[in-house]
Amino acid sequence: MKKVYSLIGGIVVIIAILLVSVRHLEKSSGVAGADIVTIYNWGDYIDPNLIKKFESETGYKVNYETFDSNEAMFTKIQQGGTAYDIAIPSEYMIQKMMKENLLLAIDHKKIVGLENIDQRFLDLSFDPDNQFSIPYFWGTVGITYNDKMVEGTRIQHWDDLWQPSLKNNLMLIDGAREVMGFGLQSLGYSLNSKNNQELSAAAEKLNTLTGNIKAIVADEIKMYMINEESAVAVTFSGEAAEMLWENENLHYVIPEEGSNLWFDNIVIPKTAKNIEGAYAFINFMLEPENAAQNAEYIGYATPNKEAVALLPAEISGDEQFYPSDEIISHLEVYEDLGSEYLGIYNDLFLEFKMYRK
Repeated sequence: MKKVYSLIGGIVVIIAILLVSVRHLEKSSGVAGADIVTIYNWGDYIDPNLIKKFESETGYKVNYETFDSNEAMFTKIQQGGTAYDIAIPSEYMIQKMMKENLLLAIDHKKIVGLENIDQRFLDLSFDPDNQFSIPYFWGTVGITYNDKMVEGTRIQHWDDLWQPSLKNNLMLIDGAREVMGFGLQSLGYSLNSKNNQELSAAAEKLNTLTGNIKAIVADEIKMYMINEESAVAVTFSGEAAEMLWENENLHYVIPEEGSNLWFDNIVIPKTAKNIEGAYAFINFMLEPENAAQNAEYIGYATPNKEAVALLPAEISGDEQFYPSDEIISHLEVYEDLGSEYLGIYNDLFLEFKMYRK
């Protein structure tokens, strides 16, 4: 019997040691504990030095995970497998997450620095009074072209993408909203259209573009354009900024007939475990010096007006990436289409990709 008791005692000791070890590993690796802030963000969407600075200043450790689409982010948060303290979705997805009750309301008493945000980017239709989100970055969708391979005067409008001279020389973003969006706007329709005839017309027109398309990709567009393997690309403004920095022959155009004006905001998912840490991160990113550093690193436009004042004039004064109010007035923000029409957009885009094969 003593041997049995000794055996049981030994097992208990081993279990206790294992539990302590597991907790130590969790804490050190950043997957659990009150000192951890778990952030879910787009890939390469924050200066890594800012994460180190945040950890140093606050004492929190950051567990950083990335996603490649709003839809992937939504699904993972909805499933609730990981308790993210911070996520950074786009405007239409914030609308959807609000409808699905996936977000915590922002306690504005805990926010420090919201006055640094330009009023143009507050109280927008997708989140009135910023009840659930805080601005992070904003930008546009437009056309990047190489002036060695094509004259800039010939690339100013969406319709210019259909020029026969661009055969096998056009890169497109791999995104249904973006591609269907410029297809719709090239016909004078809204990129949020729920008119089936307009959607069919846009899809038919896009199918006539396939001969010009070299590839439909994501991050690879940057290397293609920087290395001058393609003449023209439809891309996001921040991606374009990075391309232009690497190749002086590249230029970015926002078609005057309209394009997408997008916003990525910080939210706190309802399953968050470290809410105080989440507020600490939001307030850290609202500090002008940090927002300016992030904007220089990423290339997208910061909504933080005090940060804009800290940026070099060649950045803040560049209307390609900080467009005037006049240009912005022609742009549209993506709206939550609802599951039915989101499915239609995705199906038409998939058919378009299959058609070009």
